[in-house]
Amino acid sequence: MSKAGALDLASGLGGKIDKTDVLSAVEKYEKYHVYYGGDEEERKSNYTDMVNKYYDLVTSFYEFGWGESFHFAPRWNGESLRESIKRHEHFLALQLGLKPGHKVLDVGCGIGGPLREIARFSSTAVKILILKRDFLQELNRIAGVDKTCNFVKADFMKMPFPDSSFDAVYAIEATCHAPDAYGCYKEIYRVLKPGQYFAAYEWCMTDSFDPNNQEHQKIKAEIEIGDGLPDIRLTRQCLEALKQAGFEVIWEKDLAVDSPVAWYLPLDKNHFSLSSFRLTAIGRFITKNMVKALEFVGFAPRGSQRVQDFLEKAAEGLVEGGRKEIFTPMYFFLARKPLSDSQ
Repeated sequence: MSKAGALDLASGLGGKIDKTDVLSAVEKYEKYHVYYGGDEEERKSNYTDMVNKYYDLVTSFYEFGWGESFHFAPRWNGESLRESIKRHEHFLALQLGLKPGHKVLDVGCGIGGPLREIARFSSTAVKILILKRDFLQELNRIAGVDKTCNFVKADFMKMPFPDSSFDAVYAIEATCHAPDAYGCYKEIYRVLKPGQYFAAYEWCMTDSFDPNNQEHQKIKAEIEIGDGLPDIRLTRQCLEALKQAGFEVIWEKDLAVDSPVAWYLPLDKNHFSLSSFRLTAIGRFITKNMVKALEFVGFAPRGSQRVQDFLEKAAEGLVEGGRKEIFTPMYFFLARKPLSDSQ
């Protein structure tokens, strides 16, 4: 049910934010970030507001260009982007050993595309934990999974579930929005049943990232503002936070390293693809001017072009971060909650 047309894109811009308030929301969102004098601690302390504003402002753009699954994937030669994304989701389900009857938690994932794919693939009941989305159950109904899948609007730093509620937990490029990895993983540990598994794809800076390199810092800042992130952690920081939270790490790897096709290829302006035309340089140029025109005539709210601009910053940062191998969107880990605290 991805939005396909220009007028659909325009009508969805701003999400739940009143159309007259979109510009002020954009301005407030921008001020959280380094590009506009923002501070990391302020982003972390106001992460709920920042992330809510981010997804209200950008979801229509994501659906328009990317479909219902807002994430990257390692890709084989000859494999389409959509095929690689589905395989990435199936891989996660297989690593978790999902089976019919399992009660699974998806810790925040856009408009629920991966949830629906994983639920159909594994025949499991999946609950999605999100900060703010009101139309997911209708999408679940259309996909035929509304009887087994539902969503809860909540903060994944303070989950409204009893201890040991779930047979498995996963996160796809979502827990990077958390202000504190340890606090987030500790809460996931709490709601997971003993002996069961948590798997995730994390957005991380790699060991090649140099915090004293101004170009590296610029790339990091572009990704943060363009993707609603309070900070981007190093892979080893995520690994250490998992262990501190009590998890036994079964295995972990940056899956971008061995991908035959670069994960950032769909965003590379030097790459052209008919199947992913809206993500190409020409497609993005058309979208940019279309949004500009729609905003000018009043179909799109004021501030829409500003959203397009920081998404362009993100695309540039992601491509450069990938090329320089200082950033990955697919640091994968599979972790187990021990059967007892002493184990």
